[in-house]
Amino acid sequence: MPLSAQAQAQSAQKPKWTLVIHGGAGIIEKGRVTPEQEKGIAAGLNAALDAGSKVLAGGGSSLDAVQAAVQVLEDDPHFNAGRGAVFTWDGRNELDAAIMDGRNRAAGSVAGITTTRHPVAAARAVMEKSPHVMLSGAGADQFAREQGLEQVENSWFATPERRKQLDKMKANDKLGWFDVDLKYGTVGAVAMDQDGHVAAATSTGGLTGKRWGRIGDAPIIGAGTYADDRACAVSATGAGEFFIREGVTHEICARVRFRGETLQAAAETVMAEVKALGGTGGVILTGPNGEMAWTFNTPGMYRGKASSSGDRLVAFYGEE
Repeated sequence: MPLSAQAQAQSAQKPKWTLVIHGGAGIIEKGRVTPEQEKGIAAGLNAALDAGSKVLAGGGSSLDAVQAAVQVLEDDPHFNAGRGAVFTWDGRNELDAAIMDGRNRAAGSVAGITTTRHPVAAARAVMEKSPHVMLSGAGADQFAREQGLEQVENSWFATPERRKQLDKMKANDKLGWFDVDLKYGTVGAVAMDQDGHVAAATSTGGLTGKRWGRIGDAPIIGAGTYADDRACAVSATGAGEFFIREGVTHEICARVRFRGETLQAAAETVMAEVKALGGTGGVILTGPNGEMAWTFNTPGMYRGKASSSGDRLVAFYGEE
């Protein structure tokens, strides 16, 4: 049966591949971000878009693309992931990450790792090289070493700016449990490849001053990271406890799959529910039809997108 005119138009408009990334959400406003910081953050986001786009344009998988993009951001100290991750209360860097393949909903994640340079690579190894979905702490680091992943001293992740943030938090009881600068610098990427498969990846250092082995939403499948070819791929950033309670990324995919909502509509509905609980943050999305979207209930979110159609944008603030 020949395609309808509408179906032909949709097919012609669908990009061959898509990529959306984020570098965190929060109190990101003009005047709070210096020109030097703006320049560095924009360069980091563009480098991540370049890395993921190169994979996708070459016919590579969405899984390889999101890992490539996230690894660039993990190495960039402007973001709270990998090098530049925030400090725990005890003055260490403990890292979380997850990755998910929309083709078969295979997933892997790590929490509280301390010596693996690229936590997202460790998450992928858990997915592909173990019978498990989530590993944590010393065991996750041991597994990463056994898989031959690059190891570094924990001090490699540390930066003076993040140390200052911990010191400021400890000196001010009024800051409570919130990040000292009210920015959730988690990084993430979602992509659709030329075969129409989607994938998602997320990586974070968590919250400044976190204690007792606290784990947020980023490594929890269905909370901070989710991908399903039947719906979409989602990566989140924000106040993780609320995203866990709402099951944000799975909830969005379920609305798309079962209710037929657009990515934008599903994301905005779920993020409104997060806000009603008292949570803040944002999400990025892409689907097997090439749709791209993002939404956030904070003043800003570091974000970017690119596609085979030449659609490319890097933005920081809410009005952009």
